[in-house]
Amino acid sequence: MADNNEVASLLDTQKGEFDFVVLIKSFKFKKALMEEHFNENYMESNTFPKANFKGTIADLSTINFSKDGIYPVTVKGDLTIHGVKNSIQAPGIITIAQGIINATSKFTVKVKDYNIKIPFIVINNIAEVIDISVDCKYDSFKRS
Repeated sequence: MADNNEVASLLDTQKGEFDFVVLIKSFKFKKALMEEHFNENYMESNTFPKANFKGTIADLSTINFSKDGIYPVTVKGDLTIHGVKNSIQAPGIITIAQGIINATSKFTVKVKDYNIKIPFIVINNIAEVIDISVDCKYDSFKRS
């Protein structure tokens, strides 16, 4: 398991567009050796330094961004990891409380779908399907 708290993300509430950028080297593991292997052997983070998602909220009309509430949504878009772009669809929750927007989602990706090679010697120690959890808070702002 790894965490990454250095994610850049924008949400356009008018169009329902999301944009996430994640620096691969910002993932932190419990063991330094795991982090080293992740960056050098699997993700090749010098060659593919970031992952990104560009997509939209499919059911934008169900959300009232000016009203506190919990809104289940579906997000659709393109996820690029390891230089490979795939279309994905994922469930999510938009929570609005006191003007703060929080977006969460949990979904999975298969490493083979992104041309990430797992050496045979460690194939039993590395998951072929990766669980991804997203939790982002957005401060609202007005354009002038």
